[in-house]
Amino acid sequence: MKLFAATIFTLSTIASFNSIAETLWSDTSATLLRGNNYEVGDNKRTVFTFEHAAAYTWGDSFLFVDRLQSSNGDKETYAEVSPRFQISDYKNQTFENIYIATTAEIGDGFTHYLLGIGTNLNIPNFSFFKVNVYHRNNDSAKNNQQVTLSWALPIGSLTYDGFVDYVIATGDQHSSMNFTSQLKYDIAQQLNLKTKLFVGIEYAHWLNKFGIDGVDEKNVNLLVKYHF
Repeated sequence: MKLFAATIFTLSTIASFNSIAETLWSDTSATLLRGNNYEVGDNKRTVFTFEHAAAYTWGDSFLFVDRLQSSNGDKETYAEVSPRFQISDYKNQTFENIYIATTAEIGDGFTHYLLGIGTNLNIPNFSFFKVNVYHRNNDSAKNNQQVTLSWALPIGSLTYDGFVDYVIATGDQHSSMNFTSQLKYDIAQQLNLKTKLFVGIEYAHWLNKFGIDGVDEKNVNLLVKYHF
């Protein structure tokens, strides 16, 4: 119930901004993943992910909801909602725009709120490269800081995209890094589809997963991703 209520509140806040702003672009997708090398809990899981990304005259937003089904029967729902509010349109050769960056991490029994500053780097050939630095207000641990990078790089019919989260250590958790990326091929043209349909792999590389010392994950997932 807490997960549902927090998600609805955050989406309602974004929707209220959208009602008085122009949508510049938006993208919605659904992904199915299957991997066998998860750490913390059962190692075999199927994950369904819903994602929505958009840019507006007030900034941009990204959200995803994961529904995880483990082979042992365990189920889990996890969501992140990340609106960024533009406070400057300054541009140079290195970066463009400055944002107030926010994120709500919503899981079964916890909600973490992140607040910081972000920008977009201008790197040749990349569709985007975003940098956000946050202060984390944690439910389940002492507060700390996080740096997040996210990117997309088209390579012909291939796309390589992903993110890196680096979380600073606290008194009760070790520092952790999550480097997750996807390499995928668009087969929409072969199937005469008007939108994108990707097949490929996702690779997740965790160091000290969830801040647990020595829990490292190297996990390859098979991937199918459809854009609406």
